[in-house]
Amino acid sequence: MEKYYTCKYDRAFKEVFLKESNKDLLKALLEKVLNVEIKELQIKPNERNQENLNIKRKTYDALVKTEKEKIEIEVNANADKKYINPRNLSYICDLYSHHTLKGEKYDEKTQIVQINFSYNLKDEERIREYYVQDNSNKKFVENIKIIEINMDYFVNMWYTKNEKEIDENKILIMLGLEGKELKNLSKEDKVVSKYMEELNKINEDPEFREYMTYEEDQRKIYNSMMSEAEEMGLEKGMKKGLKQGIQQGIEQNKIEIAKELIKNDNLTIEYISSVTGLSIEEIKKIQN
Repeated sequence: MEKYYTCKYDRAFKEVFLKESNKDLLKALLEKVLNVEIKELQIKPNERNQENLNIKRKTYDALVKTEKEKIEIEVNANADKKYINPRNLSYICDLYSHHTLKGEKYDEKTQIVQINFSYNLKDEERIREYYVQDNSNKKFVENIKIIEINMDYFVNMWYTKNEKEIDENKILIMLGLEGKELKNLSKEDKVVSKYMEELNKINEDPEFREYMTYEEDQRKIYNSMMSEAEEMGLEKGMKKGLKQGIQQGIEQNKIEIAKELIKNDNLTIEYISSVTGLSIEEIKKIQN
């Protein structure tokens, strides 16, 4: 039986929610999380550090803009890892810095928000909100907020069979369900039904599945080699060199995949970028 990819995976999340034709799904999800009505929603390019050539480029999982907010979204499949919070903090700080420095004046009207859909969080709280503030709750700035959603809490809600809770939180619950469970949740709900249809489409897409299989394989290779290095008691410098070598291999494989996808005239540069994780500029260089 083939593995079914839910939106616990950041790539699946992007493929479903960042399509222009699925902005209604993204709108419904953000309205649930932010508890506001969104009239206008723009999906923005998600590459960061575009101006600084000395910094290795990374991408947000998603970057969107509403009437009042700039929202960065991260999907964390393993939120218990120690690097997750420092990494995600660097992302929202980067977004805050870009917003502030590009403006004509310093203001706190536009809310800079990071939403973390976090799995394996090992936390009892449903949702936590973080601010920059002192021990008396006085905020240093008014317009920065991190929302951390305990996705396991909401997925587990499905199994409690509490119909009222499930109905109130189905937009969050659906992200972690698959197969028959997702089908049952989608009954008589247009948003969940459309979400299920879109998720099924990408799971039936051989190029998407090939990418996911490749990505998982690379992660397992990396984890196995680093584990072997630990067992062998390699020096810190040697382990660092091994890590860099593995990463370089992964980057080279991305380039090779891009070269193959470019041969297909039906695929856009934007699609190839989303599949490989390479920037549009990097893919144009490969084309030339």
